[in-house]
Order: sequence, then structure tokens, then C-alpha cells
Amino acid sequence: MSKYTIFRVICLVLLWVFLCVMLISRREFDFMVLFTIVASGIVIFVPVYKKYKKGKDK
Repeated sequence: MSKYTIFRVICLVLLWVFLCVMLISRREFDFMVLFTIVASGIVIFVPVYKKYKKGKDK
């Protein structure tokens, strides 16, 4: 992966962590908050992983 690609992935991770921290700090931590964090992580990071995993094989 190039440095630019690594930078984009790091920015995406930091943004996701920031939004998760905001969600946790504004609501009581319960199952729905945990489900939201896990679901958003899957929706965001699985396609990114697949894209760069496929690109690495070529």
C-alpha cells in the first residue's frame, strides 16, 4: 500500500473512533449503543478490507 492509502485508512479509522466516542459520551452505554458501534464498524471496514485485500493479490 502506498503512503497515501495508509493515510486515508488512518483518517477513516480516526473519524470512526471519534464518532463512536461521541456516541458513547452522549448516551448511556447499553446493547443498542454496542450494536450500533459493531454494525457501523462492519459496514465501514469490511468493504475497505476487501478492496485493499483484492488489490494486494493483483
